[in-house]
Amino acid sequence: MSLDDLQDAVEEQNAELADHAVSLDRETRTELAMLSAALDPEDVDDLVGRAVHQFFDTLVQSGKLDFHLRSEYDATYDEYLSGMSFEEMTGGREFPQTEEDGRRYQY
Repeated sequence: MSLDDLQDAVEEQNAELADHAVSLDRETRTELAMLSAALDPEDVDDLVGRAVHQFFDTLVQSGKLDFHLRSEYDATYDEYLSGMSFEEMTGGREFPQTEEDGRRYQY
C-alpha cells in the first residue's frame, strides 16, 4: 500500500460518511475517513462508538465531566452512578451542621 492508496481510501470513506446518520462537518468527516482507512473497521459506526467512549473516558478521568455536571446539575458522575448525593453518602443529611458547630474551633 502506498500514500496514494491511503488517499484513495480516505476519499472513499469520506464520500460514504457524507450520508452518515450523524451530521459531520468536513474536517470531522475527513478525520473519521482517515481512521476508517487506517483501522479498517467492519462498520464506521464502530469507530464513532469508540471515539465517544474515548472522549467520555477522557472527560471522566480529567474531572471535566464532573465540572460540567456540577455546574449544570449540581451533581457528579459518581453521585449519578450511586443514585445518592455526596451528603447522602457521607451521612451529612442525617447529622446536619448547625451554626453552633462552627464555633467548635473558636478559642
